[in-house]
Amino acid sequence: MNYQAIAKEVFDIEASAVSRLADNLNPDFDTTVQAILAAKGRVVVCGMGKSGQIGRKIAATLASTGTPSFYMHPGEAYHGDLGMIAKEDVFIAISNSGETEEVIKLLSFLKENGNFLVGMTGRLDSTLARAASAVLNISVEKEACPLQLAPTASTTATLAMGDALAVTLMRARDFQPEQFARFHPGGSLGRRLLSRVQDEMITDNLPLVSETASFAEVVDSISSGQLGIAIVEAANGQYGIITDGDIRRGFTRYKKDVFDHKAGEMMSLNPKNIDINAKMSEAFALMEQLHITSLLVMADGKLAGIVKK
Repeated sequence: MNYQAIAKEVFDIEASAVSRLADNLNPDFDTTVQAILAAKGRVVVCGMGKSGQIGRKIAATLASTGTPSFYMHPGEAYHGDLGMIAKEDVFIAISNSGETEEVIKLLSFLKENGNFLVGMTGRLDSTLARAASAVLNISVEKEACPLQLAPTASTTATLAMGDALAVTLMRARDFQPEQFARFHPGGSLGRRLLSRVQDEMITDNLPLVSETASFAEVVDSISSGQLGIAIVEAANGQYGIITDGDIRRGFTRYKKDVFDHKAGEMMSLNPKNIDINAKMSEAFALMEQLHITSLLVMADGKLAGIVKK
């Protein structure tokens, strides 16, 4: 059995399913986008089983890209959670067949409540499609599952349609990286765009040495500081820096005589630095531009810490 051939067949089937979505687009997609942009409420995404799992991801993507959204389990909705839905909300119901019992049971409430209902389904003649204010067609020719039972290509198509909706809304709202970072303060982008150098810098046990420090003392400082550098307190309030690379180059140039050299003879004066009030985005940009991994942080001309990638 050729396992890679099976995997490639799955990729081909699912890629074809996603590609066909472009042909499935119609004015209902525009109507859906306009309804969400105009809505004073949130987007509620609902689906059962695998559709529900995809729905959770769609809701999460919408929420993190500027469209307030949450996922609602249809079973829980039918047993009280419908009270969470305001009439101003847009409701996206996902059902490939368009006949999922748990979803269909909610339609009468949604109609009475006055919600704009988006049916994300693979059957345009289904109960869900007929009840929907707009239909997003996620039909596929076949599943990647050889038994045509497990949702595979259809869930991939659903996910892609959700991504298309989220990205379109992002573009329509002119959603910016700074806004994305606000919703992801714990991620690397949040750190780059929201944090300031003073929030991220290292201040404890800085690897400081004097100009007269021996080669051995410099190496010990670099090792104990675990930052790959030693900071030399030079004359007239200046600072110098000695890096791991400087140590290697010193061995190459001076051989065993390197132990006779002092920190002041090995340092580079006026190393690259950044102000304590600068944003981390500026610090990262400077480090990337200079191909370095750390910067001295200065406050009123004095060393305040070190910031690293």
